[in-house]
Amino acid sequence: MPEALDFDRHAGDWPNRAASRLIETPGLRWHVQVMGAGPPLLLLHGTGASTHSWAGLAPLLSRRFKVIAPDLPGQGFTIASGRQDLSMRGMAGAIRTLMDHLQLEPQIGVGHSAGAAILARMSLDRQLALQSIVALNGAFVPFGGLASRVFSPLAKLLTLNPVVPRIFAWSAGDRSAVERLLRSTGSKVPDQSLALYQRLFASPAHVASTLSMMASWDLESLIRDLPRLQPPLLLVTGENDLTIAPGDAKLIARLVPVSRILPLPGLGHLAHEEDPQRIAEVIPSPAGPNSAEF
Repeated sequence: MPEALDFDRHAGDWPNRAASRLIETPGLRWHVQVMGAGPPLLLLHGTGASTHSWAGLAPLLSRRFKVIAPDLPGQGFTIASGRQDLSMRGMAGAIRTLMDHLQLEPQIGVGHSAGAAILARMSLDRQLALQSIVALNGAFVPFGGLASRVFSPLAKLLTLNPVVPRIFAWSAGDRSAVERLLRSTGSKVPDQSLALYQRLFASPAHVASTLSMMASWDLESLIRDLPRLQPPLLLVTGENDLTIAPGDAKLIARLVPVSRILPLPGLGHLAHEEDPQRIAEVIPSPAGPNSAEF
């Protein structure tokens, strides 16, 4: 297994480090940040990211909520002690175990990209009893056309080759390459965030887990099940998103019984990093006045 990031060595300047905890559950040593007081709110980052992506948003939300923000299995500083199931259901089960360990029951779920899909899966499988889900550029729709036939097999092939994660990690040493990758999302992130993405992408273990997650992802069954989703779903879309087509939200809104689309002009796929204040303002409180907006 490729060497993973070490919290003591690599997280000295990590955003919101004072809120960090290292927690052991079967097969995983989690890095999770917990801050604030109020109704529990679960933040799930997207593929290839970590808690650093909530650097600006989590403190704002902690004024109203008890925020729980883990690094997903195998990513960031959440380390697997053996082979992990990085499918959507596998990650959902691991997060449920973490919530049991923390003895917390989130009322609101906020997920970016793939994180939104995990929250929907957990709700559908009754692993979370959420009052609402906020999807920030949610990745619910499978790639279409040729990509749908090529992407997953290619990811599986890359995952099986132990050299590939090291090649990706080596290329992360070029800051301009990481910057181009992030700009291709339609977002301009702060310099600190760019440096932290570079640190993550330079870890072969982080890259390997990201590839494994991509290879195991099953959005077809999620799409099939979405009409059964019970919590109201707020689909926040950055109109400059070049990763997830903003128009995909219209398909999801037609499938989910109680849903609403909120377009945000001027923001890309990493909208929560570009303008955390703007995102914080659209997160509804449980049973609060914003609930009616759904």
